[in-house]
Amino acid sequence: MKLLGKALVVVLLALAGVAGWVGWWLQAPLRLATPSVELSIEAGSSPREVAQAWVRAGVQEDPRLLFEWFRWSGQAKAIRAGSYEIHQGTTPRELLAKMVRGDEVLEQLRLIEGWTWRQVRAALAKAPSLKQAGAALSDAELMAAIGAPGQAPEGRFFPDTYAYSRGVSDLTVLKRAYQAMRRKLEAAWAERAEGLPLKSADEALILASIVEKETGAPAERGLVAAVFVNRLKLGMPLQTDPTVIYGLGERFDGNLRKRDLLADTEFNTYTRPGLPPTPIAMPGAASLQAALHPASSKALYFVSRNDGSGRSEFSEDLAAHNRAVNKYQRGR
Repeated sequence: MKLLGKALVVVLLALAGVAGWVGWWLQAPLRLATPSVELSIEAGSSPREVAQAWVRAGVQEDPRLLFEWFRWSGQAKAIRAGSYEIHQGTTPRELLAKMVRGDEVLEQLRLIEGWTWRQVRAALAKAPSLKQAGAALSDAELMAAIGAPGQAPEGRFFPDTYAYSRGVSDLTVLKRAYQAMRRKLEAAWAERAEGLPLKSADEALILASIVEKETGAPAERGLVAAVFVNRLKLGMPLQTDPTVIYGLGERFDGNLRKRDLLADTEFNTYTRPGLPPTPIAMPGAASLQAALHPASSKALYFVSRNDGSGRSEFSEDLAAHNRAVNKYQRGR
């Protein structure tokens, strides 16, 4: 009995020692091969695979020890997929807590109001840690991949800043931007002003893209929209330079010439009545609202004041417009 009692004491002391060591290890900084270690955890990874992946990434601990901690904690199944980064001083407790919270390292893609689809694609190509799944796809293939088959991409993505996990697909980010624009457009169309010469939400998006490109001073968006709405009601050509420039594409060298205004294309609103066939850029929320809630104005013309403010002079008739052109453009 005495021997059994002594053996039990030894076992209890050993267990206490192990427990004490485990408690110390959980609070001690992990040994890292570099000042910081990054890891992207794929969806469906098992806790054992996660432990092994951290060690391969640069955590200098026994992967079995990490795995047993994940399992013993009772939170192994709560580990979330994503991109993580830890630094010198991170403890095993903190590592697990970070993965359970989903405290990821996120990158950002910013899409700017007024950008064209070509500029969006260029931004995607430069975005850090973004998987370029759509880079080799045609526009039609890409739109089909994000669930919008048959739609042209121009203007279909809402300009905003999108955070994403490292290694995520560009198609995932684009789908979010596409869905955001669809929601914004549907909500704005549902609350549109009465009597607009627009047949559909798509036409509203086209008009909003023109307002976005034509507005020099944000406070004048509603007036700019009113000019185009008034022209559409009267059947007047919109005669807006940005649509012509868009139609020129890469041929535009920064100087819009008279021959460009006379050359007929489907985007030349000098030679063709009504709206162009697609948006010419990404409109922001303010331009969507302006297109669907234009200012109360009878203006049919506007011209830049050329004073650095971005503001324009608005006129209700051609004679007044010509006087404004002489004053602000020709200095007469």
